[in-house]
Amino acid sequence: MTDLDEVVLTDVVDGVGVVTMNRPEARNALNRAMRAGVPAALTAFDARDDVHAMVLTGTDPAFTAGIDLKELSFGEGGGSATPDMVQGPFPHLHKPLIGAVNGVAVTGGFEYALGCDFLVASERARFADTHGRVGVMPGWGLTVHLAEAIGVRRARQLSFTGDFLDADTALAWGLVNEVVAHDELLPRVLEIGRTIGELVPGAAENLKQTYRQVLDHAPGQAWAIEVARSNAWLADGYDRERLAHSREAIQQRGRGQL
Repeated sequence: MTDLDEVVLTDVVDGVGVVTMNRPEARNALNRAMRAGVPAALTAFDARDDVHAMVLTGTDPAFTAGIDLKELSFGEGGGSATPDMVQGPFPHLHKPLIGAVNGVAVTGGFEYALGCDFLVASERARFADTHGRVGVMPGWGLTVHLAEAIGVRRARQLSFTGDFLDADTALAWGLVNEVVAHDELLPRVLEIGRTIGELVPGAAENLKQTYRQVLDHAPGQAWAIEVARSNAWLADGYDRERLAHSREAIQQRGRGQL
């Protein structure tokens, strides 16, 4: 196992590249180092001939609680969405990426989960979109991916309320593919990754690109709309001072719902 500034751990198991977000004391909140490290680690695995599938997960107790609110409230994190983000928070990966959701996946962390090709969840997984409570707007594809996964009405409910969705409901709604016992999560996703490795060389990559092109064909402008609206909000409607004052209340509400 190797590390990228210790906040991102990487390992290869039976041809499956595992990327682990590693700030457990902060529920793996996405600070600048992690937001740079995760895409870099995925890109490196994507280029390796000995890796045929990838897994993204977090060090317990969380998948990731989203953008580091402490950085954001003091103007040290966040930033505008950029044109290269119009396919989500990760680069254009060719190999399948499985999300192993071991705990909370909130706001930007929810977008990290949605950026994976599919999700396997621990019984401890919880999902929430609290963009509206934090005072920022989605910019990594949440309004596209979430609506695709669970339907636009359920997606709107989650975004408008900021309420948490438990693992069993996420399974029933089609957000996750499987829910497994917490200790079985990593073994299960590694098993799936090994199965992907049994395909004809190049088949998984070709299938992934085909799915992407088919899904993007009709709603292609949706990505650009989200990025534009997110940037406009950051320019005109985002109040860092208010976030600094309300950060603890936002986090306390989340802890209460868990």
